[in-house]
Amino acid sequence: MEIRTLRYFLAVAREENMTRAAEQLHVTQPTLSKTLKALEDELGFKLFVRHSFSISLTDEGMLLRDRAADLIRMADNIEHEFLSLDDISGGDLYLGLGESYQIRYLAREIRAMKDVYPGLRYHITSGDTEQVTEKLDKGLLDFAVLCDTPDSRKYDSIAFPEADIWGVVMPADCPLAKKKTVRVDDLVGLPLFTSEQAWANDIPMWCGERIRELNLDGSFRLSYNASIFVREGLGYQLTFRDLVDTSPDSGLTFRPLSPKLETKLYLIWNKYQTFTPIAERFLERIRHSFSQT
Repeated sequence: MEIRTLRYFLAVAREENMTRAAEQLHVTQPTLSKTLKALEDELGFKLFVRHSFSISLTDEGMLLRDRAADLIRMADNIEHEFLSLDDISGGDLYLGLGESYQIRYLAREIRAMKDVYPGLRYHITSGDTEQVTEKLDKGLLDFAVLCDTPDSRKYDSIAFPEADIWGVVMPADCPLAKKKTVRVDDLVGLPLFTSEQAWANDIPMWCGERIRELNLDGSFRLSYNASIFVREGLGYQLTFRDLVDTSPDSGLTFRPLSPKLETKLYLIWNKYQTFTPIAERFLERIRHSFSQT
């Protein structure tokens, strides 16, 4: 199975039309049809359902589409890495980031690096632990940021200088906003939402067995989206401080949990990973910066 064949397959899957895909790839339609038929024969599965004026993917075709997209990205990354070996002016940096105000530390270093390496390009993927570690494990990322203690058997890591503080985002005019901190008793009976990861790990660490008394009304991966639901009166958001706009004009406010709940952040990378020159320089800067903070 060749990378070129997978590129052909993805083009047809995207266009859902053999003629348009052939034009985009600058090949003849018979050549494209023959290549894809050979791919189906090689895999032993039908990948397309051919209609009068379009093509759709079978279940096996959808599976290959997802796997092929990852393989193409990996192949492109390898090509870019080798092209950048002699490029001292920059290169591509791939980061998978969880949501946290501490990401500012990385942004500061990237900004400083661009003064020295103007050709630096950065590519950010956002997601929770499961999402970013999956891409890191596949070699699609150089680094990831986790809100969980990393598995030291798989990853090397550096802890961020600060921890994130947990609290509740709520309407500024609600009765709970009159309190300076929020305790478990204050949340009993209220509609709550947070990430599934937080509900399974962080919140039980804070309230223990009393989590059974709390009501998870919905789950979110993006804090901004959750804050919209707060504004619309749907509930109370458990999240990190500084992720949501709670300025006086926002209509929202943040109150920290009591007892205090903190989460450390970690920059991680695969053990025995071979870095591109720009990724190696980035890691050197982060190590120095974090040790000075």
